[in-house]
Formats: sequence, structure tokens, C-alpha cells
Amino acid sequence: MQIALYQPDIPQNTGTILRLCACLDVAAHIIEPAGFATSDRAFRRAGMDYLDRVRLTRHDSWPKFEQWRRGLGHRLLLFTTRGAGSYLDYAYEPADILLFGRESMGVTDEVLAAADARLLIPIKPGLRSLNVAMAAAMAVGEALRQTRGA
Repeated sequence: MQIALYQPDIPQNTGTILRLCACLDVAAHIIEPAGFATSDRAFRRAGMDYLDRVRLTRHDSWPKFEQWRRGLGHRLLLFTTRGAGSYLDYAYEPADILLFGRESMGVTDEVLAAADARLLIPIKPGLRSLNVAMAAAMAVGEALRQTRGA
């Protein structure tokens, strides 16, 4: 299982998600450009003390990430408010990549079109969205429950 962050722009959320990945042994990907420095040094300065424990890959751009993903045949599952179905009703596979968009703008139409599935976390009507780190925790929890047999 893997989590990918598309051009994240809030470093605290990214740090929280990287810690989640380290603790749950889930690979992490950052798709650049991010709205902040994503070097190891910058993460350490921000107090990311789990950085040595996370399998983190940085991708220079969306096209490079897509080339890598397609080359390995991984499914891309986009979590979005424009989702087509509930994340709870989806059948996950161990090699899936759970993709979360930029906090301020989501993802582009190109990214939306590339997703193998667009999943929604149902929330109370009239509310905009969950925090991306909270959404990532909920999504990876369900995905791991299904694939690790917990």
C-alpha cells in the first residue's frame, strides 16, 4: 500500500501523513512541486523525527510520477470530493496507490482523468471537506484492513 501527495502545500499535513506512513509501514510519495521545501533537511528542521523510518520517494512532476506508476502497473485511487463512490465500498489491492490532492486546490483535470478510481469519504452535507491528513488516515486504515486481513 502506498500514499501519494499531489503538490502538497501545507507542511504540517505532509509531516503528519509521513508519520502515518512510517508507523503503518506504508510507502509515501510526494509529487512536486510542493508549496514548501521537501528536502530531508527541511523535514528534519520541521521536527519530522520519523523521516528515517518512512519509505519516501519524491517525484519531480506529475508526468514523471505517472510514468513510474504506469511502468509498475499500480492502480491509482484518487480521494476527492468529486468522487464517484464511497471509499468504504471499494475493494483495495495491496499495491494500490492512494492519492490525495493539494489542500488548496485538489488536483487538475489531467490527474482526475488518470485515476483508476475516484473515491469519496462521505461527510455531513454542507461541509466542504476533511483535513487531508485525517482523510489519509481513514483511507489507509480501510485499505489496510481489507488487504492485511486485520
